[in-house]
Amino acid sequence: MINKSKIKLCADNIANYIGIKKEGEYVLIKGGLYAHELLEEIGLSVLRKGGIPHITSTSDYYDESIFQDNLIKPSTIEKTPMHYLKLIEKMDSYIVIEPLEDPSIRNKAPKEKLDAYTKAVAPYKDIIYGFKEEYAPGKKWCYAAWPSKKAAKFYNINYDLFEKFIVEGMSIPTEKMTNIVTDIGQKFENAKRVYVNDSNGTDFWVSVENRPKNLDNGILSEEQIALGDIGGNLPAGEVFFPPNETEGEGKIFIPLTKERLTHKILKNVEIYFKEGKLILDKITADSNLDILIKAFKQAEDIDRLNNLPTLRTYNVGELGIGCNPVITKAIGYILTDEKINGSVHVAFGFNKSFGGTSASQMHWDFVTAPLANITVEYKDNSKRIVMENGKVV
Repeated sequence: MINKSKIKLCADNIANYIGIKKEGEYVLIKGGLYAHELLEEIGLSVLRKGGIPHITSTSDYYDESIFQDNLIKPSTIEKTPMHYLKLIEKMDSYIVIEPLEDPSIRNKAPKEKLDAYTKAVAPYKDIIYGFKEEYAPGKKWCYAAWPSKKAAKFYNINYDLFEKFIVEGMSIPTEKMTNIVTDIGQKFENAKRVYVNDSNGTDFWVSVENRPKNLDNGILSEEQIALGDIGGNLPAGEVFFPPNETEGEGKIFIPLTKERLTHKILKNVEIYFKEGKLILDKITADSNLDILIKAFKQAEDIDRLNNLPTLRTYNVGELGIGCNPVITKAIGYILTDEKINGSVHVAFGFNKSFGGTSASQMHWDFVTAPLANITVEYKDNSKRIVMENGKVV
């Protein structure tokens, strides 16, 4: 059981992340019922800063019933709740705590209901992330992890270690995390290309020339907001870029990853991309490959319906270097995996909010093992090794 002082510290860090700037900012706080004590502490922290919170929470029972109750029809689920949509339009900031205590309950959800749910929530994303120009740049947002014993069982990790990754990973002092990301970020100053390989077969390059460098220290800074980067995840701890979307190629080996809607785990995934674009029919995985393919194709369908000027569902969207010193191994949970010290992740799809040019419903981070070797090629054509076997040089 997490003690009260740790809950309050995490709540303050989450509320601090969105940076309430003026009296009376509207903050929507949402999460699973299992985390209600944390939700209330976040609300109280928001109030102390002059913000106006609204808290909403649902249980695993409610979520599971939506997808399993035969009397609840897909045609009902696919309707976007317009009253909730109006609430999202009016809010200034959006905080989400991991909604499911037990991620496995989505594993058995019927596909037609999951598809309906995806359709229903797409308009929320348009507003929150500014996918449509009339909502750009979007709302300030924070999506934070929270531990539970059921989730630890699902990810096959000892609960105490799972709690440590999340609670201690989220409680690192801002000054310490700032020093870590600043030190790594300096090694990419004036970078042109980044080359990554590891002993598992990962071997790729991407271009970051003239693209902004983002330092995730757990606080949404004025510099990030100026770039259009107005949200992020906790625990913090990464240096990330929006690469040039039509450049780069190679192979990435991902020990574990999870599809966000079904929560199904994929193991030993190998992906390939060329000219910055994912080659969908070359992807392999030991399990649930069909889930990955369907997720990308469904996002493509929505992107086409949105009449985006350029389809970017499959283009490289992010290069990130994980550097949270508390988080040491992959478990399939992206909120901790992408911060693993010594790992690299590449996402495909959306990157417009942090300095890129791609709008998409897709943003899937693929994380390497913490064994990365990174070489940076600079604008003067010199090269430098900045990480060897997951250790910063």
